[in-house]
Amino acid sequence: MNFKDINIGLMVHTRVLECKIEMPRLCKFLNCSEEDILNMYKAKSLDSEVLLRWSRILEYDFFRIYTQNLILYAPPSAITANIKEKNESQMPRFRKNIYTKEVINFILELINSGEKTKNQIIAEYNIPKTTLYKWIEKNRK
Repeated sequence: MNFKDINIGLMVHTRVLECKIEMPRLCKFLNCSEEDILNMYKAKSLDSEVLLRWSRILEYDFFRIYTQNLILYAPPSAITANIKEKNESQMPRFRKNIYTKEVINFILELINSGEKTKNQIIAEYNIPKTTLYKWIEKNRK
């Protein structure tokens, strides 16, 4: 899974094939034509409301793909640090990052291949040291 270059239409289409959901059911649920659905399969991105509907019918959280992209590739910014200090944001705050098996395996592979050190992983991906060491310990078993 490549979290850097996301093609959500292709992923939705793959999931539809896995779930073996018929086109008439999709058309009815999404309230659109077969042509619209085929165009969505070709789209690199989808409207969030549409993606939410796809997530419901396919019982798969497509938004986590974007979350993993943020975890792996979005560096912490000065704005985020200022908001945390002042606690001014009206946005909901989440206690923990969501790490999928794919992300954990990706990180462990970087370490095992020698491509990155543990300290580089901690610094670049902002993963807590204790979390990383727990992943490594579980992976050994």
